[in-house]
Amino acid sequence: MSSILRSPSVVIIGAGMTGILMVIKLRKAGITDITVLEKKDKIGGTWRENTYPGVACDVPAHMYTYSFEPNPNWSNFFARGGEIQQYFEHVVEKYDVKRSIRFNETVTDARYKEGQWIIETEKNKTYLADFMVCATGILHHPAFPDIEGLNDFKGEMFHTAQWNHDVDINQGKRVGVIGTGSTAAQAIPELINSGADVSVFQRTPQWLMPMRDFSVSEKMKKRMNKYPSLVKLMRKSSIFTMEHFFTKAVTGHFFQKKLLESLCKMNLRLSIKDRSLRDKLTPNYQVGCKRVIINKTFYKAIQKPNAHLITEGIERITDKGIITQDGKLHELDVLVLSTGFHPFNFMRPMNLIGREELHIEEAWSDKIKAYRSMLLPNYPNFFLMLGPNTPIGNFSVIAMSEVQGDYIIKIIDKWRENEFDEVEPKPSAIEAFNDYVKKGLKGTSWVGGCQSWYLDKDGDPVLWPYTWGRWVDEMAEPQMNDLITSKIDAKKHDNKAA
Repeated sequence: MSSILRSPSVVIIGAGMTGILMVIKLRKAGITDITVLEKKDKIGGTWRENTYPGVACDVPAHMYTYSFEPNPNWSNFFARGGEIQQYFEHVVEKYDVKRSIRFNETVTDARYKEGQWIIETEKNKTYLADFMVCATGILHHPAFPDIEGLNDFKGEMFHTAQWNHDVDINQGKRVGVIGTGSTAAQAIPELINSGADVSVFQRTPQWLMPMRDFSVSEKMKKRMNKYPSLVKLMRKSSIFTMEHFFTKAVTGHFFQKKLLESLCKMNLRLSIKDRSLRDKLTPNYQVGCKRVIINKTFYKAIQKPNAHLITEGIERITDKGIITQDGKLHELDVLVLSTGFHPFNFMRPMNLIGREELHIEEAWSDKIKAYRSMLLPNYPNFFLMLGPNTPIGNFSVIAMSEVQGDYIIKIIDKWRENEFDEVEPKPSAIEAFNDYVKKGLKGTSWVGGCQSWYLDKDGDPVLWPYTWGRWVDEMAEPQMNDLITSKIDAKKHDNKAA
């Protein structure tokens, strides 16, 4: 083995939470030839895009930080979106991440050829890389409902991920909201509290878990800045609660599952006094089948006189509003689409092309799958972060990305030590991993009789069915026996924009 480490060129796609993290981790490992290609003009990903009223993270704030960069200045137990964006901007500034980022560079094509990734952008620039890391996130392509007449509406209409802040929503405005998921549960109370007349069009009710949010006083912030151990304690207690309660509850652990069910059902019974309204808000699937919504404002708001819960299906949309299946026209001035995202796009719509011109659409035509959520056969030296079967169950995606980042660097380090030039998973390892995951899914809440964004086209949840601790243990070291490694001739290591 050579004593001189090779220096790889790495291209990261996306400057959201995961892309920022990877720049910092790669530099710490001694890798400096890093280029981040970001489609927009600023960092932030999810928290740059989502600015709707009430936007907040449903993971405790001190848990939703990088482990190496605690934040003693959170203003709430559950951080608001704007403050999360500020946190990431602070991290980018402190760790000088921005010098590696190329903004307004949407990737259109990425092709593996002769030992390198050739990456092209909308600006007709070409980047070469020994490794490509896709940090494009999970929920970044808004999904619009397939409803007749959607484009006929003459009022203001927008998706929650594309909130139009120029529209003044106040008393007297008639606002319709399609959807009742996590985003809607945060935005709807804000709309109702504005005094607007709000009609909520519900297809499927949700289970809500009440966890008290509270603001943090300036006195407490000063105390946390003075005593970092308090921040560590808040972080550890949040992680313990999420790992040993929420995550275990949805992955089939009996006691936690029953406790979560009891808390959600009791919350509904005690919060909604009117029996008819309570019946409309009662899901017909088990708690945890859809992502459990952590919220204490929705039930209170939906009972106000200017709020209307509409459960009749939508027949069509007209220029004036929404016609439901009972024939009633609900006239609206503003229509808000809280209809989620396309969760399985991952790096798409970019053209990802591996060995022998294999396009990602062809590779995933039968089933979306990846070894350890990150590696794809026929796509050497490629890593998809937060890919299929990453643990999502009400846990912090930052923690997930940190584990995946360490795993990636351990593989790249073997390349640097000249053990191989190319690495990709064995087809047999892919099948074994997916069989292992599928076996575990049978006992989870995600197969509890609902339709959710967790499910692929075959109805299989694309999640991790075991505990968080088990996943961390299994990701501690790459199982090189599951991977194909090879050497190639005459390899270039420059990463230059053409």
